[in-house]
Amino acid sequence: MKKYILCLSLLLTAGLIFVGCSKDDDPADNDLFVGTYRGSVSYTKEGENKSSDNGSVTVVKTGSDYNFVFSDGIPDLTGVRFRKDGDNAVISIEEGEAKAIRITASSLVIGYAKDGAVWTANCTR
Repeated sequence: MKKYILCLSLLLTAGLIFVGCSKDDDPADNDLFVGTYRGSVSYTKEGENKSSDNGSVTVVKTGSDYNFVFSDGIPDLTGVRFRKDGDNAVISIEEGEAKAIRITASSLVIGYAKDGAVWTANCTR
């Protein structure tokens, strides 16, 4: 009887592991991009220059928008929309001035211009 219970519990555990580790679980569908990325950050607007090689950007998701909270007194970027990229990343989809943001689970690259200001970041986590 003990062997029967042991075999049954092993089968149930294996089934749970198989279901929990599905290969079609795309990180771009999850909140894997939320968190803090560290690296070089900079901001320029009308003669005001701020930069750091040891800065950080914290990514916060609110609804379907993302906010980027910069360190070192750099103003935040808020309300940025993304679309899913094919290789488990998201990229910005805004029209207008130069706006390029690419996020993966391990890296963040920003080149974003808005209202005469330019934000850049090249960070990892």
